[in-house]
Amino acid sequence: MVDPRQTAPGRFTGFSPINFVLLVALGAMILASMGQVSPTPQQLVDGVPGMVNLVGRMLPPNTEPAFLARIGVRILETFQIALVGAAIGILLSLPIAWCAARKVSPLGRGHVVVKAFVSFLRTVPDLVWALLFVASIGLGAVAGTMTIMVDTVGFCGRFFAEAMEDAEKEPQEALSAIGAGKGSILVGAILPDIMPSLINSSLFALEKAVRSSVVLGLVGAGGIGQELKVAFDLFQYQNASMIILAIFLIVMVMEVMTDKLRAYIQ
Repeated sequence: MVDPRQTAPGRFTGFSPINFVLLVALGAMILASMGQVSPTPQQLVDGVPGMVNLVGRMLPPNTEPAFLARIGVRILETFQIALVGAAIGILLSLPIAWCAARKVSPLGRGHVVVKAFVSFLRTVPDLVWALLFVASIGLGAVAGTMTIMVDTVGFCGRFFAEAMEDAEKEPQEALSAIGAGKGSILVGAILPDIMPSLINSSLFALEKAVRSSVVLGLVGAGGIGQELKVAFDLFQYQNASMIILAIFLIVMVMEVMTDKLRAYIQ
């Protein structure tokens, strides 16, 4: 006879009929969506010759010194957009996250309004923000920097607020017991406790900003993406392939740098 204590626990304990219905509905929605928007095998086969032809027209990449110099200037501009936008966004995220954090916010129940504002910033895609800033400020890197700043506030504001909510409560209670205000509790108890989380989130935000700044040029917000759009618009596919390689290099360098910084901090 099998000892009941050695029987494996049920894997679907608490799986209610409502959960089953929701799971079936989700599966049906996925299958219906696949039938409408997923590529068919025939479409994939028909697209292979066109892709081969495009890749052939993109090779070899353009390595003319004058073109590489122009690309170098655009790469520098892309880094500047990402760094400045992320730095300003991270600095703004700290007070915004403090106001949005539950039981920590100096606004009391008003933290819900600030949290909703952060969610709104995060919900609107960065390309939409770029279009808005290009329309209001004009073409160029300033619109890209503003876009990265808003996108970073939406990203870091959420994670900073969650980190503040999850901070150790004992130091906060000790400071509160001796009459410390919310600002003193933030500086003396919360920030020292969550500093590693803040740094990691900031590094991820910087890495995300580099990727975003590459794409923003497609809508006129500066950076190397603007050169990529021009290359495709003018059917200069060898220029486009060189720009794509440069974008790959940018992303890889940023990933290596942030990984090394994370390892050094930890």
